[in-house]
Amino acid sequence: MTDYFSERQNGPGARTEQTIAPVVWAGVVATVEALINSGAFGLRFPECCPDGQATCGGDAEALAASVGAEMPGLAWPLQTVSVDGEGYFAERRPFAPDTFLVLDFIEFVHASVAKPIPGKYHDFFSHHHLTFDLSAGQEEFRSTINRIFARNGVAFELLPNGRIERMLPPVLGEELKRTFFNTGDRTLDNMLDECRAKFSDPDPLVRREALERLWDAWERLKSLADPSNKKRSVKIILDAVTSVPALRERLEKETTELNSIGNSHLIRHSEIGQVPVIDVDQVDYLFHRLFSMIQLMLRKK
Repeated sequence: MTDYFSERQNGPGARTEQTIAPVVWAGVVATVEALINSGAFGLRFPECCPDGQATCGGDAEALAASVGAEMPGLAWPLQTVSVDGEGYFAERRPFAPDTFLVLDFIEFVHASVAKPIPGKYHDFFSHHHLTFDLSAGQEEFRSTINRIFARNGVAFELLPNGRIERMLPPVLGEELKRTFFNTGDRTLDNMLDECRAKFSDPDPLVRREALERLWDAWERLKSLADPSNKKRSVKIILDAVTSVPALRERLEKETTELNSIGNSHLIRHSEIGQVPVIDVDQVDYLFHRLFSMIQLMLRKK
């Protein structure tokens, strides 16, 4: 199933959650366990028929060993509850590992899974010999994971290349995707492209780097019209944006405010008195605000 009645009636829900909740992790675990039982890991971790070398399933022990080596900190068998206390007073609570660890694990599964195709039936051992369709298995896994994400409002997407990418806020996301940077200044173009790539990263620290880089691009943009005089350059650019006095005044105030934000909130500098911007929603807001201003200037430049 690709959609449900509520989605057909009301449209898809907002994808804003950036933490993997226990209910989402439980869905991922149920999906992986079903794949294990179906033999879907047999292409990478084959269990061979005792009577010859044909693959008849997946080697669960080899899979577990690989998970343990590549996913440090992820318990196997996969755990969906935590237990506090002992004996009669023990309390079970829904549990999910660290979000980054879950996303790494999903990418690991995507690289390892393939759709098993039953072939010859081996009567003596009561099993089929299997062949595998890698692309079909990965596509089905992506579809399931992305449906779980969508139904729970998770702002991540598993792409066909097997990488997980953060889903950007709708308005800003569309703008970032379709924008082609051609400012006439190659360094500025590269800075803006770097911002776009980093802002899609699941890691909040990388997204904060995108915000810092965007502020660096902002400083360079302000000098495009007159590299020898930044204040005069900004005036030239704003004059080109609008000739309406009231709007021109508003945009000049916005430019001043953006400069103040960059200088006082640990974005462009690292001084003791500056306030860091850490909250992911605040990073999104500031990125959106500055990017909108840059876009307006570049369109009218």
